[in-house]
Amino acid sequence: MDNVKGTRVEVSGMPDLSDPCLYTDREYSWLQFNDRVLEEAFDDRNPLLERVKFLSIFGSNLDEFFMVRVSGIQKRIMEAAKDDRTDELAQEQLRIIREELLRQLPLNDSCWNKMLEPALREKGIKVLNYFELSKKEREKLRDYFERNIFPLLTPLGFDSGHPFPHISNLSLNLAVLIDDPDFGERFARVKIPPMFMRLIVVPEGDQERITSSLEELKNGHFVWLEQLIAANLDLLFPGQRILGAYPFRITRDADLGFDEDGDKDLLTAVKQRVGRNYFGSVVRLETDYTMPIKVSDILLKNLELSPSLMFRSAAPLGLSNLIKLAQINRPELKYEHFEPKKHSQLANREQIFATLKKRDVFLYHPYDSFESVIDFVEESADDPDVLAIKMTLYRVDDNSRIIQALMKAADRRKQVAVLVELKARFDEENNIGWAKELERKGVHVAYGFPGRKTHAKMCLVVRAEKEGIRYYVHMSTGNYNAVTGKLYTDMGYLTSDPCIGKDVSDLFNALTGYSRKDHYIKLLVAPQTLRHQILERIRREIDLHEKYGNGHLIFKMNSLVDYQCIRELYRASQAGVKIDLLVRGICCLRPGIIGLSENIRVTSIVGRFLEHSRIYYFRNGGKEEILMGSADLMPRNLDNRVEVLFPISAEYIPVVRDVILGTHLKDNVKARLLLPNGKTERIYPQPEEEELDSQSWMLENSRSWDLSSKKG
Repeated sequence: MDNVKGTRVEVSGMPDLSDPCLYTDREYSWLQFNDRVLEEAFDDRNPLLERVKFLSIFGSNLDEFFMVRVSGIQKRIMEAAKDDRTDELAQEQLRIIREELLRQLPLNDSCWNKMLEPALREKGIKVLNYFELSKKEREKLRDYFERNIFPLLTPLGFDSGHPFPHISNLSLNLAVLIDDPDFGERFARVKIPPMFMRLIVVPEGDQERITSSLEELKNGHFVWLEQLIAANLDLLFPGQRILGAYPFRITRDADLGFDEDGDKDLLTAVKQRVGRNYFGSVVRLETDYTMPIKVSDILLKNLELSPSLMFRSAAPLGLSNLIKLAQINRPELKYEHFEPKKHSQLANREQIFATLKKRDVFLYHPYDSFESVIDFVEESADDPDVLAIKMTLYRVDDNSRIIQALMKAADRRKQVAVLVELKARFDEENNIGWAKELERKGVHVAYGFPGRKTHAKMCLVVRAEKEGIRYYVHMSTGNYNAVTGKLYTDMGYLTSDPCIGKDVSDLFNALTGYSRKDHYIKLLVAPQTLRHQILERIRREIDLHEKYGNGHLIFKMNSLVDYQCIRELYRASQAGVKIDLLVRGICCLRPGIIGLSENIRVTSIVGRFLEHSRIYYFRNGGKEEILMGSADLMPRNLDNRVEVLFPISAEYIPVVRDVILGTHLKDNVKARLLLPNGKTERIYPQPEEEELDSQSWMLENSRSWDLSSKKG
């Protein structure tokens, strides 16, 4: 096989599909996704404050990557060392990660220092360095520091009488060197209080009050909190000479370490571990270039961290905090406001059940309002004929009307059962709170399936009608979260199909009780059947293509990692099946390799909204099929989670295929094309083509998938 590092690759003969060279490393592919996020921060076609937001997202993504992925690699290395082994693959992954970050991080610094910060200044939003402030401004800020910040600071020394202080996850700190008259040079750590805004508003003119509400501001001068503290350390160390104050930030392992067999009481286990994730081992140290080597050596030694996991920055640390700047009241520097509309068939909440008795309703968020989903649950709580509501909750917004509706339903003596996934990473504490609140209101709460997360998104409503008991079901690709419902693109589906209703009812019985149901009429359910049925459908496409031609697969998902699925897609490509993959994030498949994957095209869209929907289209010899749901093609989704893919009715297949998938495949503004080497390149309009930003098109044509409006 030729070198797969190039952009044009060819294999000769029948390739060995177990050859690792045919697959992109998962971590490298994720870093390429985050690189696409960083590109959006550079793209001056985006409004200025949205570019700041993309830079912030790049940073927060990287934080999570280290907390989850790098920590896992580190654990593998340590486990191998305990057995006197060397995990060469894990060490190679760390090397690749560092090499790629040493390319990306200077771009991150340059984006802020040379592009966004100067552009913000031109617009009257000035993020200043402390030395740029006038004497009067410094005096006002020193007074603010003394009254508000100073009382919360606790300097922690490090010497023979003071152990090295614990440093919490993602906290910003100052490493302070002082010259003590009696003891000479000493080291102290000062934690930057997290309850303050990272960017402190500098009072202008005769203004005395320092506002904490950015929504009040159209313009403003800001100074970094750590610079304000560093400039006033003399108040914290009186009688000492400050030799230097150097910001640093650490990232810790965020795995809570559940023992699915040993933790018999999952709720208690999660409660005990929440908050403790900040005490995990250190996986990254961030400093700026001003920190002397002797100081960074102190940190590395006491944090027990390899120098290869220290990264220096020319920009302020923790730029994820810049997300707050988007609150400034400057609409002309943001995306144009849009108000999602309710689906025409669901505009009248009291008619929802009558509508669903006649037809299924397909929703595409955020272009369709998430209010329709809330209405469905609230109407179920209010309707006297509804007997029971069953629902899965994975990530829920803080002021959830859906949870309020479930509690109201319980108050009205309806049977309400909710499966709350306690192991939803970074939402554990929030979910514990909701679970206990639901229980207090009489809701039956289950805490997930032993050994795996419940990631499926579904709501079952049981209603008594003249004809008898009827099931109404909502299923989705995304969470029951009104906040992300405005930020993520997700599909929702409402139906009264009795087969789907029975399937969902059976699945809830399996989740809350001891049912061993492993066969479903219409749903594909992981871990029981989903993997097998997806693979069988790909093989079916190969067989039908060989018989009739025109085989076509279109898969849209967040990530494609599962090697078994990738191998079947390779085989389908070799058989001549046309394959279009829309993969937002990780893709371990290498497209465009002659003799292997030349019939596979992979694109990724990063834009205003986070592409989050999962859609699987099979041409199936003309008997087309589309499945949607919560599952990506990753081992964790197929083998270690409860996931659901559901079919949509035949009337919606053409509109999803052509209007939604077809438009995304034509995107030549926000889409990138995946190359065989794992990198991506922007897609640009051809001379005869008009620009097409798929998300903008959806905003402008949000009735295109509403079949009821088409029929007048």
